[in-house]
Amino acid sequence: MITLGIESSCDETGIALYQMGRGLLAHALHTQIAMHSEYGGVVPELASRDHVQRVIPLVRQVMQQANVSLDQLDAIAYTQGPGLGGALLVGASVANSLAYALDIPTIGIHHLEGHLLSPLLSDPAPEFPFVALLVSGGHTQLMRVDGVGRYQLLGETVDDAAGEAFDKSAKLLGLEYPGGPALAKLAASGRPGLYKLPRPMLHSGNLDFSFSGLKTAVLTLVRQSELDEQTRADIAYATQEAIIDVLAHKARAALAQTGLTQLVVAGGVGANQMLRQRLSDDIGRRGGRVFYPDLEFCTDNGAMIAFAGALRLAQQQGAKDYRFNVKPRWNLEGMVQN
Repeated sequence: MITLGIESSCDETGIALYQMGRGLLAHALHTQIAMHSEYGGVVPELASRDHVQRVIPLVRQVMQQANVSLDQLDAIAYTQGPGLGGALLVGASVANSLAYALDIPTIGIHHLEGHLLSPLLSDPAPEFPFVALLVSGGHTQLMRVDGVGRYQLLGETVDDAAGEAFDKSAKLLGLEYPGGPALAKLAASGRPGLYKLPRPMLHSGNLDFSFSGLKTAVLTLVRQSELDEQTRADIAYATQEAIIDVLAHKARAALAQTGLTQLVVAGGVGANQMLRQRLSDDIGRRGGRVFYPDLEFCTDNGAMIAFAGALRLAQQQGAKDYRFNVKPRWNLEGMVQN
């Protein structure tokens, strides 16, 4: 079966084709970073309009790259939520309209499930069961994953997520959007040990996260400092180190609690090189193994949606019911299939 995947949850339009037995056939991505950078963050109305302009040309591009015609499609998967309502509606309407014309099923995919399963696209890939650390946008969660749709929430953020801590701290340091990658780049020239920032909930006894206190501490430090370039780099280093310390500590605790040895890291923050090195070292020393998506699949993309859709469709979860809605707020636990 060949599945077309459409991702339009926020500021990237992603299209991909996935075939069971062959793998990823083709994918394409358009990012809106340049457009939104002028405003210091995502403008929902502009994001939706840009998706309208990009979806159909990208579908044509991917179909041509894979040498696949419309009549060869078996199903269409699309991001149903969570995300920006208007942006989600673009992908959902195109997916269901096209599927109706082709008389093939559609399936709405949870954006975080796409991220969670994306390391399975890599080689080597993890095997079920594993622990997943989801660090994507406004989400920071630890999940036990026993199979497709078989997820147990182990812990999550009670306020700001790790990605938000990166982005908000970057803004305090005067860095441009998107802040997370800019902060990591600046931190590369920072000096360790000069500033000590809090590690919220590090020893809370559970697997939950909190990063709002860290953001406040960075704000206080910035206000107390003369921000020359080296000082900004030193603060960036301390900020990144604090976030990674918490993520690594909780990930290790999740493996110990579950008795599992495989950790999957997914989402945009999963592209952070210091986080990757720290997790691989820490968990490798304990006899475990960490799996990451390819860097191009850490941020939002169509490949993860096409892949998750193919797995769901293999479980006969697609339908030819072209009435659709989107779910800007959607808990991953709410769509678990046991």
